[in-house]
Amino acid sequence: MNTCVNQNISEKTADEIIDGRRLRRGEDLSWMISEDLGQLRAGADRIRSAFRGDKVDLCTIINSKSGRCSEDCRFCAQSNRYDGVCDSYGFLDCDTIVSEAKSNWSEGVDRFSIVTSGRALKGEEFRRALEAYRRMHEETGLQLCASMGLLTRQQLQQLKDAGVSRYHENIETSRRFFPQICTTHTYDDKIQVIRAAQEIGLSVCSGGIIGMGETWEDRIDMAISLAELDIRSIPINVLTPIPGTPLAGRDRLSDSEILRTVAIFRYVVPEADIRMAAGRVLCENHGAALFESGASAAITGNMLTTTGATIREDRQMLIDLGRR
Repeated sequence: MNTCVNQNISEKTADEIIDGRRLRRGEDLSWMISEDLGQLRAGADRIRSAFRGDKVDLCTIINSKSGRCSEDCRFCAQSNRYDGVCDSYGFLDCDTIVSEAKSNWSEGVDRFSIVTSGRALKGEEFRRALEAYRRMHEETGLQLCASMGLLTRQQLQQLKDAGVSRYHENIETSRRFFPQICTTHTYDDKIQVIRAAQEIGLSVCSGGIIGMGETWEDRIDMAISLAELDIRSIPINVLTPIPGTPLAGRDRLSDSEILRTVAIFRYVVPEADIRMAAGRVLCENHGAALFESGASAAITGNMLTTTGATIREDRQMLIDLGRR
C-alpha cells in the first residue's frame, strides 16, 4: 500500500521543500491560508529543523535616535506628522552605545544594531555612528548590524568598512499594499537600498509588519518578494496599535493568525532566519509557540523601540523549548 496518499498537503510540501523544491510566484498557494493550523505548523517546524537547526539567533538593538521623523509611515509614533507619544532625542553618545553593546554581548546575544529614526542618518550623526561601530568591532565579538533608513551606496560602504556586516531595511508589506502605509518614500526606494547593500557585500535583514489591514495574499506576496531578493534574515513584527497614529484603532491579530503567518514564511523562505520582532510578547509565554511554527531567530533585549522580553527571559524560554 502506498502510504503517500495519507500525507496531508502540509507534510507533502514540507518534504518537497526539504528535498529542494521552492515555492514560486504564480503558484496557487491559497492552501496555506485554509490548511489545518496544527499540520501547517508541524510542517514548518520540520523545515526549520532541516535548514536552521536548533540554534536561535538572538539580536538586540539600541534606539539611538528617536522621534522627529519626517516620514509618514502610518504605524509609527516617531513620525512628526502624527500625535503618537514617543521619546524624542538626538543621536546618543558613543560611550552609551558601546556600553550597551558590551552589556548585551556579555548576556550571550549574537548581533547588535544601531537603529535610528528619520528618512536617512547623515552628517555629524552618521560620523558618530561610524565611530561607535569601529569601537564595537574592536571591543566586542558581536556581529554588527545597522538600521538607518535610505542610505546611499557610499554610506553603506562606510558602514561595512567600520565593521558592519548586515544592513536592515524592511519592505514592510506587499508592493500592492505599501502605498496604503507610506507615501513619503516608495517600495522601490527600499528595494534600491537592499540591492545596493547586497552589491557591496553586506547581508540584508528585511521583513515587515503584519496586522496593518493587509490581506493573506499580501503576506504571501511579501514572503515571496523576500525570497526573490535572497533575504536570509526576515523580521516579522506584529502591529501594536499606538494611540495617535492612523492605525491606532486596528484590532490586534489573534495568536492563530500570527502563528499561521510565521509558518507560511518558513515554507516560502526555508533557508532564512525567520526573526520574531516587535509585538511578539503579545503572545503567550513571549511567543514560545512561534518557535514551534518555523521561527528561528528573535530580537530581544531591554532597549527595543516597543516593549519586548528581556534577554534573560528569552534565553530561558528557548532553553525550555530545547533550543540553543
